[in-house]
Amino acid sequence: MLYVLLCGFPPFNGENEKEILAKVSKAEYSLDYPEWEYVSDQARNLVGRLLDPNPEQRISAEEALTDPWFKMMLGETCLDKPLAISTLKNLQQFRVRYFC
Repeated sequence: MLYVLLCGFPPFNGENEKEILAKVSKAEYSLDYPEWEYVSDQARNLVGRLLDPNPEQRISAEEALTDPWFKMMLGETCLDKPLAISTLKNLQQFRVRYFC
């Protein structure tokens, strides 16, 4: 979900379910899309740790919440309006593309 929130589309896509599952099992995703241009290195690192194909190395949701990026984001006293607007648009686009 963090990947979707940050860029507006899922990390794994394909022509059919089999193709998507093959990409999931190999952790074939990219952060080289234009939507990732302004995403911080800390957020990119966290996404990589969440999508690690090795379950022994992949972090849990609880561990993710202790990540420095989350701590920084949760510690903000004022809302980053451009980021909030972008995140909302990403969620709306995801909903339209995948659920409508």
